[in-house]
Amino acid sequence: MTQISVRNNNRKQVVVPTKDIIRVEASNNYSKIYFTNARPLMVAKVLHWFELNLPADCFYRIHQTHIINRYFVKEVQGNNTLEMTTGEQIQSSRRKQPVFKMMLKKIAANN
Repeated sequence: MTQISVRNNNRKQVVVPTKDIIRVEASNNYSKIYFTNARPLMVAKVLHWFELNLPADCFYRIHQTHIINRYFVKEVQGNNTLEMTTGEQIQSSRRKQPVFKMMLKKIAANN
């Protein structure tokens, strides 16, 4: 099982299993990690750090402010919006949407 280690706001080291991460949202020099089974966690890491450290086969940066776990994408809508299994709707950049759709098609073909 893949996991990452980050420090929370109390400067405590937290080990996070990547399979539990739904998405990561940028907020200046911080990032907010959203989980399947826990409250969101604010950490002092920029989104680029997560882009480098999360598994590329599961996580994709869809916007300047968001990295999503493809396993939690319910639907890709035509207006550059992703509907997550949690019901959240996240806007993707127009530039990144075609590549993301192609990646999802390849994954579906392999399953």
